[in-house]
Amino acid sequence: MWIAENWKDYEIIDTSSGEKLERWGEYTLIRPDPQVIWNTVKNNKKWKQINGHYHRSKKGGGEWEFFNLPKQWSIHYKDLIFHLKPFSFKHTGLFPEQAVNWDWFSNKIKLAERPIKVLNLFAYTGGATLAAAKAGAHVTHVDSSKGMVTWAKENAAASGLSDAPIRWIVDDCVKFVEREIRRGNHYDAIIMDPPSYGRGPKGEIWKIEESIHPFIQLCAKLLSDNPLFFLVNSYTTGLAPAVLTYMLSIELKNFNGYVESEEIGLPVSSNGLVLPCGASGRWSSR
Repeated sequence: MWIAENWKDYEIIDTSSGEKLERWGEYTLIRPDPQVIWNTVKNNKKWKQINGHYHRSKKGGGEWEFFNLPKQWSIHYKDLIFHLKPFSFKHTGLFPEQAVNWDWFSNKIKLAERPIKVLNLFAYTGGATLAAAKAGAHVTHVDSSKGMVTWAKENAAASGLSDAPIRWIVDDCVKFVEREIRRGNHYDAIIMDPPSYGRGPKGEIWKIEESIHPFIQLCAKLLSDNPLFFLVNSYTTGLAPAVLTYMLSIELKNFNGYVESEEIGLPVSSNGLVLPCGASGRWSSR
């Protein structure tokens, strides 16, 4: 398992009964997590000293309950700064487990000693975009939500990356990739963090189990002659690491590289265990 263990401003304190107790900077939240299927005793006093609690509804969705939590606050990861705010369906605007991937590809970009063009698809609030730009890459950030792209720009400004070579695109990721292929554009690295389920601007349905392999196949056409890496993230339990390895190995077999895939996770400070948080597949050049 690849573990995001370099955080100082984020911590999973404890887990129990379908929920995780987290510290986000100065504030403590309780949020649901489908992986937490155990009902351990909640001995930690911080379970009762929280600033926000997302209650899941039996009918689907849920709602936040707040206790002296600001509308927005910030946390750091190394030199990066992220604005956080609680919004729809338990989210805060950041997936901290992805830091283990940020560290991995940042190191690859720095060691490449050549200009690297990165395409970040389903780019959300820009965690991977900022990490890649900070490492020296030129980044194209694509997300279908204008609000998420605006949020990502704010994170870039807070991190001192307002003038970094980042191209901000509000577009459907599949449609954008198809257009880039027609334009003859290429990238040295691709990052994708697709949703399990979603809809395109014209009602197109995205189901990751059905759509992810054709999309990887499509994106492979955008790779340069000397690609550096290809990263695919999945939060869908049906897509095991071995499935990610298989798809990347098939579609990138003509490039000189290798594939590794693992679960990714976050350490739990109260017991030293690790909470699984999805899986990542990584193709790297040799």
